[in-house]
Amino acid sequence: MKYAKLFIIFVYHQAMSCIFPVSIFLTLAISKLVQISYLPRYDFILISCLVIQWLMLKSGLESRDELKVIAVFHLIGLALELYKVNIGSWSYPEEAHTKIFGVPLYSGFMYASVASYMCQSWRRLNLRLIYWPNRMLVWSLGGLIYLNFYTNFILPDIRWFLIIFMFILFYRTRVLYTLMNKVFYMPIVLSFLFIGFFIWIAENISTFLGAWQYPNQSNYWQLVHFSKITSWFLLVVISFLIVSELKYVKRQLKS
Repeated sequence: MKYAKLFIIFVYHQAMSCIFPVSIFLTLAISKLVQISYLPRYDFILISCLVIQWLMLKSGLESRDELKVIAVFHLIGLALELYKVNIGSWSYPEEAHTKIFGVPLYSGFMYASVASYMCQSWRRLNLRLIYWPNRMLVWSLGGLIYLNFYTNFILPDIRWFLIIFMFILFYRTRVLYTLMNKVFYMPIVLSFLFIGFFIWIAENISTFLGAWQYPNQSNYWQLVHFSKITSWFLLVVISFLIVSELKYVKRQLKS
């Protein structure tokens, strides 16, 4: 009975941490079913994302510091989208007023939703890290991963070398989280994999709802290739590193 209660509490906190990502999915679903005259779908999604963020901030579900982190991720994601769309990795086929070089501005919120989940989980579960590696090595890994997202179109893709490096770097690192005053832990690499897998599932839902489109989905929807899990896995690594570093900087400023 005790473990069932712990599981329910864990699921509750995870669900509350996913409010922003789930809200985006609902927006995608609604925008696919309901069309508003003179308001392109992508513009409607952008307006909805902005309203959701405002509501979360005003209701106290999200703090100002968390909003700043989300804004950083929005810009990072938007920069990556601009590059990937313009080399043909995927596309946004619908018209919109808020598109820049083929990329709708709402796309950055897809990355920001990952940051929102991490920030919410960190606060709700009182996350702590043990055996964190050398910060210079951590930032070197994050920089190489992000750079590889840009260079793998013209240079050899080194994602598997980066994954091996990541396993070596974080093999001892654990994430501690608290439920009912009881502390649990999980290997951080396992948490990266879980989050990456669920983002891949979310990506399939998003492409089915027409949020964006891969070249092989131009005629009809197909399952996103399993190889994309490694991309999301590495993106989760970058996301976690940025969030953890911002948390570290905040602690340093307070001390």
